[in-house]
Amino acid sequence: MNVLVLNSGSSTLKFELVRTDADRMRDNRDEKVARGTVERIGGEAVYAFTVPGRPTVRGAVAARDHRAVLDFIINWMTGPESGVDIDAVGAIEAVGHRVAHGGEHFRTSVRIDDAVLRAIEDTIDLAPLHNPANLKGIAAARAVLGAGIPQVAVFDTSYHLTLPERAHLYAIPYQLYRRYRIRRYGFHGTSYRYVAWRYRQLTDRTREQTKIIALHLGNGCSICAVDAGNSIDTSMGFTPLEGLVMGTRSGDLDPAILDHVAAKEGLTLGEVENLLNKQSGLLGVSGLTNDMRDLLAEATEHDDRRAKLAIDLFCYRARKYIGSYLAALNGADAIVFAGGIGENAAPVRARICADLDWLGVTLDPARNAATVDGAEGRISADGSSVEVWVIPTDEELLIARDTVRVVAGLEARY
Repeated sequence: MNVLVLNSGSSTLKFELVRTDADRMRDNRDEKVARGTVERIGGEAVYAFTVPGRPTVRGAVAARDHRAVLDFIINWMTGPESGVDIDAVGAIEAVGHRVAHGGEHFRTSVRIDDAVLRAIEDTIDLAPLHNPANLKGIAAARAVLGAGIPQVAVFDTSYHLTLPERAHLYAIPYQLYRRYRIRRYGFHGTSYRYVAWRYRQLTDRTREQTKIIALHLGNGCSICAVDAGNSIDTSMGFTPLEGLVMGTRSGDLDPAILDHVAAKEGLTLGEVENLLNKQSGLLGVSGLTNDMRDLLAEATEHDDRRAKLAIDLFCYRARKYIGSYLAALNGADAIVFAGGIGENAAPVRARICADLDWLGVTLDPARNAATVDGAEGRISADGSSVEVWVIPTDEELLIARDTVRVVAGLEARY
């Protein structure tokens, strides 16, 4: 089955065409046919499309909305020069959508119908920046591919609905949860599902034997405690702002800071929230950049104090969360790194794990240094009491596989 995976943002559209079915999934023979990104939708959009074995195609196109962009993508894929071996729109058999928030409605991936669309709309107040954009992607796919093509929604939040009440509730008046569903939802669920599944593949464990702490470290960062294959706690909360230090997000802080900063700076609460989401984290502390690669270079080459401080704060917060989740799990078999920083920044992984030696966590420096640029494997030393792994995440593959399962009437579960 040719599955088109879409990740729709307010002014971006990312896609991947994946060829898979039950047999390919069982043997890990899924085929990545094409992928790409279109940015600055609404004006002169810029795009980059890639087909395996071919150079990336880049350019610009006038694109007023997501429908026009998707139409452009389909025309490119089905054209003779793309190198994609589909020659007509009818060759696309299903569409899988990444949807940020499913609230408490959706515990698994679902086929999209009018009732599902209404439920996604009902959660817009929980994800006002993401769900409206995701709905644009769904509407575009319906318009371009036709209503007869099955579409599946895969939710970032679904994986974390297994959190027990003690982990997902906040210590605020309970009626606020009852009225407004204010609770910890967590995000990066598709990443954690894939990483936990891949860890089982690599270590020959069953789902019930999977007891790990996984870190998804990118521009957005979170950590998840996984027990018997299920999420039992995670750092992101009601929104993606809570938890670890991130590229531009503050992570955990005293909520009284919001009112204090608003009063001192003459800002509205909305403006303070914007500051915490877009001007804080690595960017806010360093005053330089939200890119960990640049911060590591500044720290190494120029001994920049604030770059070093941002990295130190980032690693310290991650290490603290690992400790708390080890307590929540009563120990774990492995710590797993994923995401752009987690997969590529060997010095950051080393610093996060450095003061966990009391647990017997010991990295192998050579393995750690070598496991970058898409490499996968164990980076802990032989004999380390808790293993440490790097497992590159693949959310698009998980969405494609979920789409196949849902269309076939099977349970979408890793």
